[in-house]
Amino acid sequence: MNYFHERDSIMKGSDASIEEVLATVSNRFIGSHPKKGPVFRSFHKGGFLRNKDFRYEMKLHEVFPDMPDGSFVYVWGKLWMDQENDLPFRVSCYGPVRVYINGEKKFQSNINQDVFPELKTDFRARLSQGWNHFVLEFVKTGTGCGGRFGTGSAKGFPLHFLAPSAEREGQEGWIYTEPQGERWPASSLPGSGTAEADTGLQWLPRDQWSEESSSQGRLARMFGRESGTQAFAWSKLHNHAYRPKQVTLKGTFKGPWAIYMNGGLLERRDENSGDFEVTLSVPPGSHDVVVQSTCQSGGWDIQLDALTGNDVQWIPPHPIEGLNDTWLYLGPFSSASAPSANEITRLDKVFGPLGQETYWRVDRPDTWVRPYLENAMFGKWNYPLGVTLYGILQTGKELGRSTYIDYVADHIEQCTSFNEYAYWDSTQYGAPGLNSQLTLIDSLDDCGSFGATMLQTNKERELQGARGAADIIARYISSVQDRLEDGCLYRVHGTVDFMKDTIWCDDLYMSTPFLSRYYELTGDIAYLNDAAKQFLLYKSRLFMPDKQIMYHVYDLKFNKPNGVPWGRGNGWVLFSLTELLSVMPEDHELREELIGFLQELCEGYLRLQGVRGLWHQVLTDPESYDEASCTSMFMYAFARAVRFGWLPNPGPYIQAVFKGWDGLAAHCIDKNGNIYGVCRGSGYSFSSLYYKDQLSWLLNDTHGIGIVLLAGIETIRLRKFLAEQ
Repeated sequence: MNYFHERDSIMKGSDASIEEVLATVSNRFIGSHPKKGPVFRSFHKGGFLRNKDFRYEMKLHEVFPDMPDGSFVYVWGKLWMDQENDLPFRVSCYGPVRVYINGEKKFQSNINQDVFPELKTDFRARLSQGWNHFVLEFVKTGTGCGGRFGTGSAKGFPLHFLAPSAEREGQEGWIYTEPQGERWPASSLPGSGTAEADTGLQWLPRDQWSEESSSQGRLARMFGRESGTQAFAWSKLHNHAYRPKQVTLKGTFKGPWAIYMNGGLLERRDENSGDFEVTLSVPPGSHDVVVQSTCQSGGWDIQLDALTGNDVQWIPPHPIEGLNDTWLYLGPFSSASAPSANEITRLDKVFGPLGQETYWRVDRPDTWVRPYLENAMFGKWNYPLGVTLYGILQTGKELGRSTYIDYVADHIEQCTSFNEYAYWDSTQYGAPGLNSQLTLIDSLDDCGSFGATMLQTNKERELQGARGAADIIARYISSVQDRLEDGCLYRVHGTVDFMKDTIWCDDLYMSTPFLSRYYELTGDIAYLNDAAKQFLLYKSRLFMPDKQIMYHVYDLKFNKPNGVPWGRGNGWVLFSLTELLSVMPEDHELREELIGFLQELCEGYLRLQGVRGLWHQVLTDPESYDEASCTSMFMYAFARAVRFGWLPNPGPYIQAVFKGWDGLAAHCIDKNGNIYGVCRGSGYSFSSLYYKDQLSWLLNDTHGIGIVLLAGIETIRLRKFLAEQ
């Protein structure tokens, strides 16, 4: 089969060098996924929290313990879609449930689901481009009222919903009614354009201060009145003019306070109350202003008069969706534990002593700031992106493009710099809004691939939080991940039932490159020994001696391999083995045995290269489609094995690498740098027809972009190596 017309190949009518092809592919990816930080949103802690499976827990029988049977409660939220798409959802029921999306009923529970709260029911729904309004109807019965609702794929689509009304625009979470005596007609359900005020109802949770709380002053209503307590307020002064402007800050205060701009002290007052007036020069642009206040017996607060003139204005210290103010607040702290004013103007960490950490909040009841990753790619942590970023990183090094290296480093550092925060967030709210796979590691997929790229990138630029993340990953692989009695890594459970009690050859890639690089980082040979041992343990269960290739999965439930040599699974094995051997000491006791294993695999794969230079989705079935990612990994490993002298007869492998690159460039890379023929993320089966007919390829799938780049890089290096011989 052809993925595109031959005239659209990146090589058609062109003598584009490998370097130019790599640049085109890298530029396309970076251009499609530009740098963009997380979105910060306000969040009402009194609303519904997401569990570790990223579904919202809605125990309405606990919210309304006196609600009579037969009552109805309506929960309303919205979800944005960049384009029309089908998404998976999952619901568990404490009683009867209906789910309406954009006014149409998409799910209704049955009598069996209503009485088994732990039962998980999946359904799919097609969502429109733009805002999609969800209304959940819950009925109170003797079993309870409410449910758990959210994504049907915690790893693939960790969804968060937004408050749907104009009054709470930008906030994360759902709003809900008090118990209703009658069912609402579907035609009267709220949706796009509906304001809370239009319904005549009080929607919960309440997001406005009571009259009594409002009278206490901002700091007292948020942080209480304990004498000696300290808190901070943070905003920015923005000068729109092109020259410095004189500004006078006036107001009243209760409790000692100090005010800082850009870390420098402007004014300090130690008396308990009074008026103040501070004149300062504000340069053009934005400048952090921090107020530090201490509570005394009479309370605490600061009131600032409005600024005069139009050139200098108060603005929020950072864009915060759902913020109807220009100030954020942090506290409370004891005098001994309070941070300094010049270290708090950041949003990537929590503050306070261990066990008492806190984060920024807004001046609304129980409402805090939280970061959410809403990008399709940039800033995400998952294993396919680990491969993609590794390819772009190495392309940057090979081509001397520092912008590529910076892009990769910035992507990874966005993850690692928020790692400490994300762990804290998960203890407060259940499921974090970013770094979900790193924070809630429960498989090798969650950590090893991306972690290995992180360590490689950290060599180019020290990344904030990378060492801490690496230590967490190493501890997980070495001490937490399930193993058989002989130490073999395996999957006790997974996101789907068929993963239970299985050994996937993919997991050599999900573990051993990280262990190899962590050995480089720490010098602890135990990590390298573990990686080396895994190859031999996997070989004993998955190697096909007659064909010298690997089965995809060993199923412990049946005590046999699945019988199918999947292309990319085999690619992971050979790719990872070269990563290990490249850092293994020459005198390591397993080195010769592992080189022998590499030679066996190379012989097996060499025999299976297709006529167009590409390997097939099912390696032994030439009628299955040409698959780009396994082709790239075999090329990568062959080229490295030649350069490092691991193959006794390198000639055929040299030819295979060049033939493979010609095949990729002609048939899998188009003139715009799009990558075709990359198998999507897989399950597994004992039937080869699953791999051949059901496990289709995806355009620009991140399982393949990076490894295509790495194959090109190794082809360049092989040419240079041969030229020097």
